[in-house]
Amino acid sequence: MGPMTVTIKRFLPKSLLGRSLLIIVIPLVILQVVSAAIFYETHWDKVTLRLARGVAGDIAAVITLLKQNPEPENRGWIFDLAANTMEFQVSLKEKAVLPNSTRTPSGLMERMLARAIRGQIGKPFQIDTDSKDRTVIIDIQLATGVLHTETTRKRLFSSTAYVFVIWMVGTSLILFAVATIFMRNQVKPIRRLAIAADNFGMGRDLSSFKPEGASEVRRAGSAFLIMQERIVRQINQRTDMLAGVSHDLRTPLTRMKLQLEMLDDHQGAEELKSDIAEMEHMLDGYLAFARGEGTEKPESTDLTALLNDAVAQARRKGGVIDLHTEGPLTVSLRPKAFKRCLTNLIDNALQFAEHVSVRAGERGDAIEIAIDDDGPGIPEDQREEVFKPFYRIEGSRNPGTGGVGLGLTIARDVIRGHGGEIRLGDSPNGGLRVRLRVPI
Repeated sequence: MGPMTVTIKRFLPKSLLGRSLLIIVIPLVILQVVSAAIFYETHWDKVTLRLARGVAGDIAAVITLLKQNPEPENRGWIFDLAANTMEFQVSLKEKAVLPNSTRTPSGLMERMLARAIRGQIGKPFQIDTDSKDRTVIIDIQLATGVLHTETTRKRLFSSTAYVFVIWMVGTSLILFAVATIFMRNQVKPIRRLAIAADNFGMGRDLSSFKPEGASEVRRAGSAFLIMQERIVRQINQRTDMLAGVSHDLRTPLTRMKLQLEMLDDHQGAEELKSDIAEMEHMLDGYLAFARGEGTEKPESTDLTALLNDAVAQARRKGGVIDLHTEGPLTVSLRPKAFKRCLTNLIDNALQFAEHVSVRAGERGDAIEIAIDDDGPGIPEDQREEVFKPFYRIEGSRNPGTGGVGLGLTIARDVIRGHGGEIRLGDSPNGGLRVRLRVPI
């Protein structure tokens, strides 16, 4: 892709509506330019020349009458004839001489009039179109003096040019307005489909979305609704299956616990109890990951109060946490799922650090939450790996050293379910910074 192409694309509209209107506007503009060029080069030039030849022919007729009737007493009726039938005001300046002038005719009207006078009269002349607004003055050098003539501009001007331009531009603007209205109506269903897809990604209600618009857009909308139904059905089936597995596994675990309780201090009983507790802990984690709080509906939530609850819960466990929020923060959330996400992140930080700070504030069209700790952090090459299910940096499956490896996975699922993103980085406190961004 060359630099010229990049430069052109930079100025082209980015939206579908803008590009569609551009496709309509470019042919209209080309048509206007071509039509105007043809009109000015042919029609207007020819019409103006014919009008100029009519004026020059009338002046030539007056000059011919003066030649055939040279007596001074005949000039009166000749000049009256010109005024009554030709719209000329004519006078003769005897023994006058036209001054030398190097001025070239300017404008289409002057050029065509000069061309007609040269062709039909062939005598020295001067044209003045500036002295009077609605009058054209033409001086012709004769043998007896200067023939001074004045006529109205109407005889040399055709209003069809302006009528043509007004109609051409006016109809184009009307067509452009109609095309804009129709194109906006065609683009609306596509925008609504994009909004519906975005809302589905955030877990919002889609009951108001209905396929509409052109047949292709309706097909895309119907395919989206079918896809949404399949995804929801698959999620529900997975959740139901894992819930059933959890229930089936809890029954034998419960029987094992009861049998162990009946054993007094039999050798190995405590180790078996510990293993059963670990299995229950892992089972709870797997089920929580699969369930993902998917049935909870989004609602307008006071994020400041939600952060206070999550931090207070962590403080009751003995954690040292500093919380700071920038004013009231209200956003549409699934509060239980989001609080669980915050709890996972804060608990992870407290597990490896002595002090944790939580900051939240509005940044543009989103709310950002930063959780900083002074722990050992996470190596940069593992910051993406830790979001994978069951991945643990220290490599063991011992819940006593960090759970089952689902905390960050659940946290990212929850954040992405709200249309946001979670990123890991270096904290100014020396440990790990977890930054959450949730759209408002």
